[in-house]
Amino acid sequence: MRAASLMLFASLILGPGLTVDAQEKAGKELAAESAQFRALMRSSPALQLKLTELPISPPHAGWKIEMASSVAVDRNGLIYVLQRGADANPVIVLDREGRVVRSWGRGLYKIPHSIRIDRDGNVWTTDAGSSMVYQFSADGKQRLKISVGGLPTSPKSPFCGTTDIAFAPDRILISDGYANARIVEYSIEGKRLREWGTPGDGPGQFRLPHAIAVDHDGIIYVADRENGRIQRFSPDRRYLDEWRHLGKTFSLKVAPSGELWLGTQPRDVENGAEPWIVKVDRKTGKIQGVVESRPSGHHSIDLNAEGEPLTGARPDKVLWFRKIPR
Repeated sequence: MRAASLMLFASLILGPGLTVDAQEKAGKELAAESAQFRALMRSSPALQLKLTELPISPPHAGWKIEMASSVAVDRNGLIYVLQRGADANPVIVLDREGRVVRSWGRGLYKIPHSIRIDRDGNVWTTDAGSSMVYQFSADGKQRLKISVGGLPTSPKSPFCGTTDIAFAPDRILISDGYANARIVEYSIEGKRLREWGTPGDGPGQFRLPHAIAVDHDGIIYVADRENGRIQRFSPDRRYLDEWRHLGKTFSLKVAPSGELWLGTQPRDVENGAEPWIVKVDRKTGKIQGVVESRPSGHHSIDLNAEGEPLTGARPDKVLWFRKIPR
């Protein structure tokens, strides 16, 4: 049963058309890779963080959220949640005690996917169903909308569009990973500038770019999820290298202090299973520390002013990894 499951995972990851022998070989390679990943997680330094849940206080009876697809924290400590339930607005702002401060966005989204806050405090979201990207003020006023387009005419699933957004000094970078395999760039005014990336597993190619981040030196990090790697690109978009030891990465965040944080899991289990939050040296990919998360608790990642990671989880949870007092 285990061998059959690995063959199935291999065929899903590498695509249809593999012979039975090729699927078996790929399954064995996937099992070996995943075993190495688990051993690496177990042997890495444990981060001194305690996983807690942020209790969300509903503003009225019957109000509830479902999957917290993405979480972002602003400079004042307010927590912005992008959620997929129908009984509350998609964008929900919480204080540190979990009280709802404000919310907005009903009717704008098909599949809310990622939420980010730029250096000026603007709130950006991506929609994996429509490939719409929205910019809001912190109080929810819509300032910009971008229709990335390029949606397949016959997608195999409702997930067919944008996944994440990152900020460079004069532009925004959008990972368009569901059914596409590209990074699309816009000016801060919303003018389309360029796109790059093609389907595949070679340098500069992607199989579901699920997250993107830019560091202080302009280096671009792309979580090439289904290829099980993080690719790095220079500020002029030249391929630099890739890290293949960090599993199936879902989320990325460069901390103000410079380290790279990510949410990841082994490649031989279903999405959401065996999640880890990992801190790495952004120049080398060397692991600096790990902490185990909860199922689906690695789809997004952000840090508060104290350097504590926060993420979302199914069905209605915000996970907060608090520092353990020494």
